[in-house]
Amino acid sequence: MVAAISLDELKNLESCLLNTSQDAPLHTRFRALFTLKALKNDDAVAIISKGFKDPSALLKHELAYCLGQMKNTSALPTLEVVLKDTSEDPMVRHEAAEAMGAISASSSVPILKQFLSDPERTVRETCEIAIAKIEWDNSEEGQRHHQLSNESTRPLYTSIDPAPASSGLLEGTPKPEDVSGDGVSALQKELVDKSLPLFQRYRAMFALRNIGTPAAVDALASGFSDDSALFKHEIAFVFGQLLSSHSVPPLLDVLRNTTESDMVRHEAAEALGGIATPEVLPHLQEWMAKEDAPRVVRESCQVAIDMWEHENSDEFQYADGLGSTIPIAQVGA
Repeated sequence: MVAAISLDELKNLESCLLNTSQDAPLHTRFRALFTLKALKNDDAVAIISKGFKDPSALLKHELAYCLGQMKNTSALPTLEVVLKDTSEDPMVRHEAAEAMGAISASSSVPILKQFLSDPERTVRETCEIAIAKIEWDNSEEGQRHHQLSNESTRPLYTSIDPAPASSGLLEGTPKPEDVSGDGVSALQKELVDKSLPLFQRYRAMFALRNIGTPAAVDALASGFSDDSALFKHEIAFVFGQLLSSHSVPPLLDVLRNTTESDMVRHEAAEALGGIATPEVLPHLQEWMAKEDAPRVVRESCQVAIDMWEHENSDEFQYADGLGSTIPIAQVGA
C-alpha cells in the first residue's frame, strides 16, 4: 500500500516538481515526480499535469509517462491536449499517446486514430501501437491475462508496457523451449521483420525481455539497426528494465552515436544509469558536460548519474521525495 501523506507534504512535492524556487536540480524534480506517481490519486495527477508548461522536453516526456503508468482516467484530458499540440516536442507527444494506450480507455481510440497520419513518424507509430494495445486489452486473450494477473500471477515487471509479451511469455518463468536458441532466434526474427505490424514486433521485444538471457539481450540489441527511432528507444528502455551488464556495450554505442535520434540516446543514457556498472559513469559524465550535445541527452545523463549514484548507495528507494518507502518503478520510457 502507498503511504498516506499530508497536505503540506503534497505541496512540497508540487513545489519541487514545478521548481517554484527556480533552483531545484532536474534529478531532484524527477524524484518528486516518481513519488507523486506512486500515489496514483487525482491530486497527484493534477500536480503532474501542471508541469507541461516546463521548457524541458525530457521532464514533460517523463510527466506523460508517469500519468500513463498511474492508469488514472483523470489524466486523459491533459494527455489529449499534449498529443494534439503540434508545437510540442514529438518526444513529448509520443509519450502522451503511449500513456493513453497504457490507461487503455476505449474512448481514446478515436482520438488516437486522428494522428495515424501525423507528420511526425514517432507520433503516428505510437498511436498505431496504442490503438492495438487498447484493442488487445479488450480481446479475449487480454481479458484473460488481466484476470489472471489480478488473481494470482505476479508479473515479472510491474510497468504497463506499450504491448504485451508474445503469447506464452506473458507471465511466469519462461519455459525451457522459450529460452532455447531456437526460441530466441524465432523471436529475434519477428523483432526485426519490418513487414510485420509494429505491435507484433513489440510483443516479440517484450517476450525477449521476459526471457532475459544474454542471448535474448543480443537479439534485442540487433534491433538498434532499425530505422524507427521509436522502436530503438523502446529497446533501450527494455534494457533499462533488464539491468543486464551484457547490454552496456550496445547502449554505450547508442549514447556516443551523434547521428542517432535524441530520443534513442536519451533512453540509452537512462538505461545505463540504472545498470550502474563502474565503466558507465565516465561516459555519462562526459555527455552531461558536452555543451554541444542535445539538451535532452545532457539532461538524461544528469538524471542517469543520479540513478547511478542511487544504485551504488545504501538508499532503499529512488523516489524518496517524502523520505519514505513508497514503491516505485524504473524511470520512464
